[in-house]
Amino acid sequence: MAVEELPPQTEPTIRVIAMPADTNSNGDIFGGWLVSQMDLAGGTLASRTSRGRIVTVKIDSMVFLNPVHVGDEVSIYTRLLGVGRTSMKIDIAAWSRTRECDSSVKVTEGQFTYVAIDKNRKPRAVNPS
Repeated sequence: MAVEELPPQTEPTIRVIAMPADTNSNGDIFGGWLVSQMDLAGGTLASRTSRGRIVTVKIDSMVFLNPVHVGDEVSIYTRLLGVGRTSMKIDIAAWSRTRECDSSVKVTEGQFTYVAIDKNRKPRAVNPS
């Protein structure tokens, strides 16, 4: 018997409503829109962690598990997996909830890598001493 997964019991990093403008030519929510929302959430955690500007350098993995529909509330949760000298690896999961119910379903998950940069856009230490 499968165990039903529940969203994290923390506040999401960001929450957004999927709108008609976010659809592809078939009327489904465009996967690229969802990836961009995940990148915004991951970038928020990376900026907080590094106390400054960051850039996305890699999406280490990405899995689309369930569709998102117009009007769904999408909550994106982030978790810091590791910090290197200049980089941070962040686990990001998106959960979707329709307006008519209280339960959520995981729609995507992935791991993103960010690098802290200075004012000249060069890598800098995440935790300067």
